[in-house]
Amino acid sequence: MSDWDATRYHRISAPQFDWGQRVMARLRPAGGERILDLGCGTGRLTREILASLGAGAVVGLDRSGAMLTVARETTEEDGDDRPFFVLGDGAALPFLPVFDAVFSAATLHWIHDHDAVFAGVLRGLRPGGRFVAQCGGHGNLDRLLERTRALMASGEYVRYFRDWAEPWYFADAGTTMRRLERSGFVDVETSIEPAPVELPGDAAYAEFVSCVCIRHHLDRLPVGLREPFVAELTSLAAGDTPPFVLDYQRLNIGGRRAAA
Repeated sequence: MSDWDATRYHRISAPQFDWGQRVMARLRPAGGERILDLGCGTGRLTREILASLGAGAVVGLDRSGAMLTVARETTEEDGDDRPFFVLGDGAALPFLPVFDAVFSAATLHWIHDHDAVFAGVLRGLRPGGRFVAQCGGHGNLDRLLERTRALMASGEYVRYFRDWAEPWYFADAGTTMRRLERSGFVDVETSIEPAPVELPGDAAYAEFVSCVCIRHHLDRLPVGLREPFVAELTSLAAGDTPPFVLDYQRLNIGGRRAAA
């Protein structure tokens, strides 16, 4: 499986950045805190957290080396040597209880084992530490993915998807609440929030879905079939009212490790 096109993602991921800023408003970083940015990507939100912390520190973890390369480059541009970036798996977090908060935006749906994630987050939090996150939730991108599945099962595409397994897991709010409580979190809050994204035209739509939504599908296809695959999805989206809208659903997550 190919790694992310991180430079491209950094350029076009305005929706993810906007959602992340709203998650940061729930996080309310305070000066002097130590925060884990779980799934830090290209570091755009890591920089925002750092700017609000004063003397605090941020560790950014991601399993994409390409994303971390861009993250290091962008934070170095600020002349700030505080962020520490770690290549790692969110389902196997290695941290002792050193963090005042764990923040995550647009990441957890890429990890199937949420029980493992939540257990690792709890281990990494100090007593009283908080977990504030958002990811794709139940119903996320249903229209695009229904069309994608139909296309995968048609014509010359079929043979490339015979052993296909979905690369994401879009959990619902109730299941997530029960998992968090079972893991040991208190003051748990979960909710699903519609967050449609309207792209400005066919070129923007094609680029966005190729980079952000269906890159795993395109990895399966020979180069000559990738553009027609994307073009078919783009043509269908052009016929929607309004056109070129991605039906995102965001799962908001909040919880806290009990005080000692």
